[in-house]
Amino acid sequence: MNKKFRIAIVGCGGMGSGHAVALQSGTGETVYKGNVADAKMPDSAMTTSLGEIAELAGITDIDSERIEWAVSQGISVYTGYEELLADKTVDAVLIATPNHLHKPMAISALRAGKHVLCEKPVMLSSTDLMEVVEEAEKAGKVFYPRQNREWDEDFLIIKKIYEEELLGRTFEIRCRIMGARGIPGDWRSKKEFGGGMMYDWGVHIIDRIVKMVGKAPERVFCDLKNITNEECDDNLFVHMTFEDGLTVRLEVDTCHFVSLPLWNLFASHGSAEIQNWNCDGKMTLLSSWHDKDALPIIAGSGLTKTMAPRTKETLTELPLPRFDFDRNALYRNFVETCQGKAEQIVTNEHALRVMRIIEACFESAKTKKVIEFRD
Repeated sequence: MNKKFRIAIVGCGGMGSGHAVALQSGTGETVYKGNVADAKMPDSAMTTSLGEIAELAGITDIDSERIEWAVSQGISVYTGYEELLADKTVDAVLIATPNHLHKPMAISALRAGKHVLCEKPVMLSSTDLMEVVEEAEKAGKVFYPRQNREWDEDFLIIKKIYEEELLGRTFEIRCRIMGARGIPGDWRSKKEFGGGMMYDWGVHIIDRIVKMVGKAPERVFCDLKNITNEECDDNLFVHMTFEDGLTVRLEVDTCHFVSLPLWNLFASHGSAEIQNWNCDGKMTLLSSWHDKDALPIIAGSGLTKTMAPRTKETLTELPLPRFDFDRNALYRNFVETCQGKAEQIVTNEHALRVMRIIEACFESAKTKKVIEFRD
């Protein structure tokens, strides 16, 4: 019988407790401080069992309530990070601490001979990331950025429409993450801990665009707002322009009480819309560009022919492509990469590009200028 890959978690808050449930139950279902017994395998024919390849060695945290929760779930607890790193049965450390601790904890784990799976943002600067990657290379261990949103169905749908040109050549993509509760009232609201929405959600949607387009933008513009929090950005807007003319608009909003679509894609022969996380939406395909004539319509106090809607005969509504996928793919790829059985899907080179784009965003927001991006 093959030995299971043992993962220990440092940090057992929102994300860490979810990982703990996922690993302890063997299902991969991340439930926030839930009951391990209630975790179920995702409703997906393609999802593989995490419990077949990995197990939770234990957790450590400085919060006594989190420790009590772990004990109540039958999860082993280390007295501190040093004890965790000293456990020779641990193959890898999953870092789910506040962002400012990612670098020192990753370096400590690598030097202790452990592989590392690190929550986003992997680091707070590209320089820090390069230093950690160098440490991983010296140790002969895997450092893996946990950019899990590349497996979300909404992203897979937009990626397919873009890559296969289902609606023609794409010239504009918009993605919006919208909420109405401000920044959570924890460390995410503190600059010293690496808080703010750019590091919380901005990193996810920039990561997805880089993955989908496959190259870096030529120009970046960013606007950061502080509506409910004077210290950290709680709303952001990013505009990226690529060499082929593609433009991408990204928004993260925590103070919007009316939601707009999660995704819009505009192409030469149609448009697509994903309304929400349930992936409700549609594709609208243009039958022909030859039918350009239209009767003027009333628009406010005047008429417009240019913006008159198309007739139904020239448009066809189509359902969005849907996906079944392995919801434990990232966990599995991490384990198999560490075991030398697979190539790393979320590479450090990819994470470095994302980090540099984030730095360009911060520079743009500070200077209020468009940044010419250099990869």
